Parts: sequence; structure tokens; C-alpha cells
Amino acid sequence: VQLVESGGSSVQPGGSLRLSCEASGFVFSDYTMTWVRQAPGKEREGVARIATGSGNTYYADSVKGRFTISRDNAKNTLYLQMNSMKPGDTAMYYCAAKFTSALVVPQDPVEYPYWGQGTQVTVDS
Repeated sequence: VQLVESGGSSVQPGGSLRLSCEASGFVFSDYTMTWVRQAPGKEREGVARIATGSGNTYYADSVKGRFTISRDNAKNTLYLQMNSMKPGDTAMYYCAAKFTSALVVPQDPVEYPYWGQGTQVTVDS
């Protein structure tokens, strides 16, 4: 299993970014995926997650209405569209994967065994 994030950058408050996570070495469509972020000195926070099958999505309250998680199973790629960004969104962002049924979409990042190396997002004027 390999996950490679990209798209992190520096952006001004109110700006937008799209993160990508390219997956390989497993059947991507069979895995529940999540985006997790961690800022220096803070705990990991599950930002968004997306189920297999139905593609149902779930968001942390801190990003609801601003971030959108999506997946392209044909391209083995997970995305996170981030709009109306705030300084509090500054963190390292990771994608993670878990083999589950469509009915199981774990919220706790510790439930996901496979992780990428992360991509840095900085929101600063």
C-alpha cells in the first residue's frame, strides 16, 4: 500500500487549495479514505472521510461547508478541495486508508492503518 499526497502550499486567508492523494498497491475502491491534519503541538484531527461504494462523506465541524472530500476510483486518487481557508487550517495534511465495507466509515484516525507522508498547508497573510 502506498499513498502519496501533493498540492500543499502557502495560501492567504480566504484562498483555496486542492490536495491530492495518489494510491497504489491495493484496490482503491475497496478502501475507506480519510484526510487527517496535524498542526505543531496539537493532536491529529480527522478532517473528512469518504466511504467506499456509496461515497458518503463526513466532515469535522471545523471544516464543514468549506472543505469537500472526493474520490476518483478510476484514477486511484483521493482529493480534498479546501475553500475559504483560515489560519487555523495550517497543518500537515495526511491521507489514510482502511479496508472496510461501505457501512463502516471510522471517524478516529487511529483506525486507519495506511498513511501517506503528508503535505504541508500554510494559511498566512
